[in-house]
Amino acid sequence: MATSLQIKCIHKSDRPSAHERITHVGGTRQDGSRWSYTQEQAVQGIKNGALSFYVERPVGHRVEVIVGRSVAGHEYIKTESDGEQPNNLLALPECVRQ
Repeated sequence: MATSLQIKCIHKSDRPSAHERITHVGGTRQDGSRWSYTQEQAVQGIKNGALSFYVERPVGHRVEVIVGRSVAGHEYIKTESDGEQPNNLLALPECVRQ
């Protein structure tokens, strides 16, 4: 069974392409410990069934995170299409670095 984690923050690069902009996602577990995965680790975790992710945008409205593929074949994470703009992941705050 996949470990389900709520993404609460992201790290962004300076790349203009939305599917290349997120480098890491992060959040806190129920015990209060922090977690962080690179976008590549998140993609692999979703694809192999070990991890699942979601965001709450707005609070209380759960939106699942899935793997997308760009025209060039680059895999990235995104939320399921919910008709909201801006992109749910890119709208999250930057993770605090420690």
